[in-house]
Amino acid sequence: MAVSMMRLDKLLTEMGEGTRQEVKKLIRKGQVSVNGTIVKIPDQKVNEQTATIRCQGRNVCYEPVVYYMMHKPAGVVSATEDKKEKTVLDLLERPVRTGVFPVGRLDKDTEGLLLLTNDGEFSHRLLSPKKHVDKTYEAVIDGIVGDEDVILFSRGVDIGDDTLTLPAVLKILEVDREKLRSEIAITIQEGRYHQIKRMFQAVGKEVRYLKRIRMGSLILDPQLKKGEVRRLTEEEIARLKGSSDKGD
Repeated sequence: MAVSMMRLDKLLTEMGEGTRQEVKKLIRKGQVSVNGTIVKIPDQKVNEQTATIRCQGRNVCYEPVVYYMMHKPAGVVSATEDKKEKTVLDLLERPVRTGVFPVGRLDKDTEGLLLLTNDGEFSHRLLSPKKHVDKTYEAVIDGIVGDEDVILFSRGVDIGDDTLTLPAVLKILEVDREKLRSEIAITIQEGRYHQIKRMFQAVGKEVRYLKRIRMGSLILDPQLKKGEVRRLTEEEIARLKGSSDKGD
């Protein structure tokens, strides 16, 4: 079996240590060591699985794919870059592996569970409408949500698109008739633009607050504060990939 080898400058670039040109300069200046030996040749091949690599005094471990759970706060956009707004990538600890992106999106004013990865195939499977992956949200609604809404949502709602939404599970958690406000949980299997807000608008109500708490098998870690991020466990990754495989 052939030993896996990779260019040193490519490895460091992928792991977010800088652009290819920046990394080459670091290497030539003697800022990078491999297995305890200073290396000044950018295109030197290294075994990315076993080599001990240090860059500017820090250990660099090569990871082909990474998976993060974020408790997204309001006011941050689900994008890799934005000229005006703070993005979810800005909340990740530096350096950030190249190619990391949010899986799907949460509106700027929506909080909760957001998955970030550089695994494009996995993201595609998780977001594919054919997979019918459940996404659960908690929300505060201006208006009294009743049983008629539960029934309507279970049948699909006309939100102005060519087709009705897929059936959604709407649960009424609490109703304040004095303030005309309801707390609900809703599970959908799609990700249409502003879908939940448009579903409630279709029944004459307004979403005041929205938070995603689950995506497939992945549940928002209650220990994660707003703006905090952690890596997924191996078990979480395996279960999540299993939930994205259903429907095959």
